[in-house]
Amino acid sequence: MEHSISQVARMAGISARTLRHYDDIGLLTPSRISANGYRWYARRELLRLQRILLLRELGVPLSGIREVVDGEADELTALRQHREQLIGERNRLDRIVATIDRTIADLTGDRTMSDEEFFAGFAADKERLREELVGRYGEAVRDHFDAAEQVTADWSREDHERAAADGRRLLAQMSDARTRGVAPDDDEALDLLAEHHRGVTALWPADAAAYHGLGDLVIDDPQQRAMVEVVDPQLPSWLSAAIKAYAVHRLEHDPRSSFSPPATR
Repeated sequence: MEHSISQVARMAGISARTLRHYDDIGLLTPSRISANGYRWYARRELLRLQRILLLRELGVPLSGIREVVDGEADELTALRQHREQLIGERNRLDRIVATIDRTIADLTGDRTMSDEEFFAGFAADKERLREELVGRYGEAVRDHFDAAEQVTADWSREDHERAAADGRRLLAQMSDARTRGVAPDDDEALDLLAEHHRGVTALWPADAAAYHGLGDLVIDDPQQRAMVEVVDPQLPSWLSAAIKAYAVHRLEHDPRSSFSPPATR
């Protein structure tokens, strides 16, 4: 069954002009164009449009969307991957919304909120990451997290928000580099990873081997992967490779050596 451009626009909640633009840039081509110039869309095109709109919701630029959907041959696998990304982001946002709700309740006098509760949603993510790293690399990681918490103990809400904004900005720069075809081991990529490495080591005394190990975490840990995929669904694998390349080329890590957590400072 085919649908006209106006029918598809109405079903998808977008404009016919948007659909024509997608056609013009080669992102979504109609199944056929009739003799009178009308565009018609079949089920295959509707599935592709659904993926396009999902990726738009995740904040992926149109250039990145085309690269993603053109590389997806299996609709079911693609949808399952998008579902995992959305669930990861929903869970993260749910925790943050809960923190905001407690803050509102505190400000309106409905309940008193402790200073620690202001960051409860963020603390839950940190604790989950702590346990993941402990499971991978041993109990010594707890000491490293304790050292990091001492560094941020006096941070204000503005400090935390600024750090989060810096992280999103850096991921966006990495996504742009990846989209432009910059290889993970190119100098441009490694220069971006230098900022990433500084941010990591400011909070965790990770040596070259430990930093190299974070490359696997970006792929294997669902929450870490989801946080990166929100910026760019194809960025986790690029970032993973770039982290490892930085450890090898800039930190002189030998990937044949086994990981051992760095000594606590």
